[in-house]
Amino acid sequence: MRRSDLGEFEEIVLLTVAVLTPNAYSVVIAEELEAQTGHTVTTGAVHAALQRLEDKGLVNSQMGEATAERGGRRKRLFTVTVAGSRVLHEVQAVRDRLWQRILPNALPKIDLA
Repeated sequence: MRRSDLGEFEEIVLLTVAVLTPNAYSVVIAEELEAQTGHTVTTGAVHAALQRLEDKGLVNSQMGEATAERGGRRKRLFTVTVAGSRVLHEVQAVRDRLWQRILPNALPKIDLA
């Protein structure tokens, strides 16, 4: 798997699956992404990304138990595979190396609050 095969949205969905494991399913992933980014994220977009990630072998899924909160329906729960973990670590390493090389005054100051 080449890093370039992973889109930005797929990367953040993969990372969110890791954060929410063992309870990662499309609805809570979309909610977490909205909470973290402040942008609306549809469950359909998350579901499509999860399908692509599963096709690439970066996540696995299995059906969970039926729950009352979903009217007795079962959830499809996702976990990160070894290949997905490798990709996340590679992405983090690249980003960390680049951030460490930015000179102190290279970026304009911004207020993130």
